[in-house]
Amino acid sequence: MLQYVFAEHPFFAITGLLYAASMTAYAAAWRSTKAIVGRLGTAFMVAAVILNAALIAGRYIDAGRAPLKSLFESMVYFAFNIGLLYVVAERLYKTRVFGLPAALMTFGAMGYALFKWDAEIVKLPPALQSGWFVPHVMVYFLGYAAVAFATGVAVVQLLAARLPWVQRLLEMKAGTILTGQPLDLDAIAYGVVRFGFIMLTIGLLVGSVWAKSAWGDFWVWDPKENWSLVTWLVYGAYLHLRKVRGWRGERAAWLAIIGFAVVMFTYLGMGILPTAEESAHVYSG
Repeated sequence: MLQYVFAEHPFFAITGLLYAASMTAYAAAWRSTKAIVGRLGTAFMVAAVILNAALIAGRYIDAGRAPLKSLFESMVYFAFNIGLLYVVAERLYKTRVFGLPAALMTFGAMGYALFKWDAEIVKLPPALQSGWFVPHVMVYFLGYAAVAFATGVAVVQLLAARLPWVQRLLEMKAGTILTGQPLDLDAIAYGVVRFGFIMLTIGLLVGSVWAKSAWGDFWVWDPKENWSLVTWLVYGAYLHLRKVRGWRGERAAWLAIIGFAVVMFTYLGMGILPTAEESAHVYSG
């Protein structure tokens, strides 16, 4: 399958290789004292995101619709969102310390898309032929990308607390944020989760309006809908516990990671459940 993709669809393969090169460079930058290594990671990431966007645009033209229907299409779009959000975050926080987890996720998403290759273009079923389809999916995947990035921050935070050399490297390479203060990993994760939660909330609301127009009710208790609600509640609990109970540090980091695990189950794991056949939202292929 991969040989076929490389031979017949080289730009998808090149995008995956660019994400892999970015991951390698960012990993090397953790140890290297040469600034050029980190800059290479950024260059590879930016190039991958641009090519990823071109692939989405090309698929849109070929399909005559937003390329968000199949699992393959959604994974390509997921990789783009994570990569784009990371590039913005790197500029905002003036640091590349989150480049490795971000590149790992983008490479994983694109790699999984290539593994689940499905180039066949199919028409949208009647339920998806709605003006609510594109904004619903786009907002949700932006939220997914945000909580994925927050998970990467949480992992770095946990590693720094357990491995002295990670903490030292973090202090050496973190740089400063725009305020001139040292990076606060806990605050960064909180801010990104808050943004992701807003996107998930908008996604739920748009989905409810869509359900009303398509099925006559705002909530039809579809299995995927139920797990999307569980995801929303987990991140709602994260924000509540941090704001009201003062959860910081490792407890908040672990809850962010648990939340992302629920996201991944909602996105990819639902297909293994017996109730998946009852859902109109589970990706096939």
